[in-house]
Amino acid sequence: MSTRSSRPSDRSGGTPDGSTPDGETPEAHDLGLSHDLPNLLNRRHAIGLLTAGGLAAALAACSSGTGSSGQSGAPSGAPSGGRGGAPPDGGAGGPGGGAPGDVSQDDVGEGEIPEETNGPYPADGTNGPNALTMTGVVRGDITSSFGDSSGTADGVPLTFSLTVVDVSGEGDAGTPVAGAAVYAWHCDRDGRYSMYDVADQNYLRGIQEADADGKVTFTSIFPACYAGRWPHIHFEVYPSLDDATSATNRMRTSQLALPQDACDAVYATTGYEQSVSNLAGVTLDSDNVFSDGYALQMAKVSGSVSKGYTATLRVPV
Repeated sequence: MSTRSSRPSDRSGGTPDGSTPDGETPEAHDLGLSHDLPNLLNRRHAIGLLTAGGLAAALAACSSGTGSSGQSGAPSGAPSGGRGGAPPDGGAGGPGGGAPGDVSQDDVGEGEIPEETNGPYPADGTNGPNALTMTGVVRGDITSSFGDSSGTADGVPLTFSLTVVDVSGEGDAGTPVAGAAVYAWHCDRDGRYSMYDVADQNYLRGIQEADADGKVTFTSIFPACYAGRWPHIHFEVYPSLDDATSATNRMRTSQLALPQDACDAVYATTGYEQSVSNLAGVTLDSDNVFSDGYALQMAKVSGSVSKGYTATLRVPV
């Protein structure tokens, strides 16, 4: 599988391995804003030092930084473990687990979208394969596989949009985080995840760069409901597109919940039969991700089975 190319470093006096000309490794505080910003954003007391305008400027500066190059793993078999919100043993987690630099729930401020597990099947390099470094992953239509894979996920059409806003400054509306990047992924109509359950496909995964309004939009299909989990879409927010090559750079990991009325309509169609009984066996209050609250994660959905659905979610960070 081919990999995304990385921009060369624009730091003066550096060497390809990141050391200085005299052979010494630079201190963490010398690695630049693209390195520092995710850690700053992970701590509310640090975020409070940034004004809304300052954050927007910092993110704009990050867009010229170098993204960390991750492993371009070939699709692998599904890891051991169940399909719950928590990953199998040894896998990446959400609060308190996963890659260095992850946000913990204690770092999430009031009014911000909750930090959640990235689950057993993220394909972000923390638990097996890494889709983030693959050529073609930056795209809006995630219905089909890309690169060396081919295949299309069948299902009722769904277009979903996420709008990333910084709420650390004054005002309730927040400031759009232009230039941020969002990696989104979800299961197919049969409740399977590409690159794990369907090892030879990488559909239903993609990265988008936020526009001036902080918005990203993906064209996809309505995901299934599999046993034990409420219908959902995973996503990770990164400071910039360059940073969205390694999960260590992620600012926030969370999940979007889909409303029951839309789920009921979709699951009554051909191909989603198993989702009917699976949905009957779970509620938002029993789901191991949304049971502690989902007000900021419930998408607004409109549309129909015949015309397709549109889902939108505000993502305050």
